[in-house]
Amino acid sequence: MASAPQGIRVGRMRDMQGRDWHRWVRRALLGLLAAFVLMGLFNVFGQRPTSDTVSAKEASLKVYAPSRVRGGLLWQARLTIRANEDLKDAQLVFSQGWLEGNTLNTIEPSPLGEASRNGSLSLDLGHVPKGERYELYMQFQSNPTNVGHRSTDVQLLDGDKVVLSVERTLWVFP
Repeated sequence: MASAPQGIRVGRMRDMQGRDWHRWVRRALLGLLAAFVLMGLFNVFGQRPTSDTVSAKEASLKVYAPSRVRGGLLWQARLTIRANEDLKDAQLVFSQGWLEGNTLNTIEPSPLGEASRNGSLSLDLGHVPKGERYELYMQFQSNPTNVGHRSTDVQLLDGDKVVLSVERTLWVFP
């Protein structure tokens, strides 16, 4: 049998003598990777939607949207207004967190008007008759550099009167 080249210690390099602990490091790193993948499978990092519903005498508002998303992914929010009384000039006002670091791809049905209300997005929906349901769909994409959490509150107004408010937070993971 030929001898090992100069500088090669067969016991250490081939037989791993003195390096038994290395295999536990490799196993721990592989375990961390597996735990990360499992957390993603169990929706720790988002995008399963949650529902928040607030009711008032005049109407109720249900916001169905994810509260945790991963950067770069597309996601949808559905807002449902149920009018218990006539809403003559219904408006939805979205806090700045809805658009900060998120790209708004589409709004269906298109609102009658859009405006900035003290820095927040305001959508004019018009008249919502008593007993009617109004559904608004919005599609977003979270920018990959948009990591952190932001307030995604929504207010329902009838003219200048605040009918109700839904408080939410959006967490964006890398």
